[in-house]
Amino acid sequence: MSALCRDEALGRIFSRLEQDASARAALPARDCALAVLSALTGCGGTDAYRAQLSRYLQEGLSPVAAHEAMLQATAYLGMGRVLPFAEAMGEAFEEVGVRLPAEKEDARDRAERGEAMQVAIFGETMRGFHASGDELARPVNLLLSENCFGDYYVREGLDARERELVTFCLLAAQGGCEPQLKSHAAGNFRVGNDAAYLGRTVLTILPWIGYPRSLNALGCIRAANN
Repeated sequence: MSALCRDEALGRIFSRLEQDASARAALPARDCALAVLSALTGCGGTDAYRAQLSRYLQEGLSPVAAHEAMLQATAYLGMGRVLPFAEAMGEAFEEVGVRLPAEKEDARDRAERGEAMQVAIFGETMRGFHASGDELARPVNLLLSENCFGDYYVREGLDARERELVTFCLLAAQGGCEPQLKSHAAGNFRVGNDAAYLGRTVLTILPWIGYPRSLNALGCIRAANN
């Protein structure tokens, strides 16, 4: 934090908070890195993202995993907010000589492969979702299956559990998405991140997103767990 903040008092207080929260949460290193990077993307913390990404790469985070988390953020934040993070990642990768593997095209129908992932995470109630809804919702529901789940979630580099962890942190950090956050808390439960684990995740990202959004996230976890 000292490299980011010239204020000695703020740097000292924040560093202590980050250390305390991280030690008490005790997430595995890869999950911790994915959670923090996703939270920083969600809250718009570009400068902190650059610093943390460099740190996590030095500590052994897979560049592919970091890249996948950034790509997935576009579905939940939009390109307008993700573009600075894509640029920051490109610069960080260039500095350390990272070259990502060549892309492999998935030949399956996008809506079909996306809906299969939705069913796997959220259950059979999602079958037929891409064709559901009224005239206003149907085009968006189709894009959710084709793009959000059919373009991002099916990619290699992160498994379904990690992708739901990333999504939870993106939603918690940006705020104002509590209905979606509750749904993805339930999705996390289905893929192996239980309520206690999500609580530890919130503790991990609290220093970066603040107390109000952290408390809101805990409320969504409770609501999904009832």
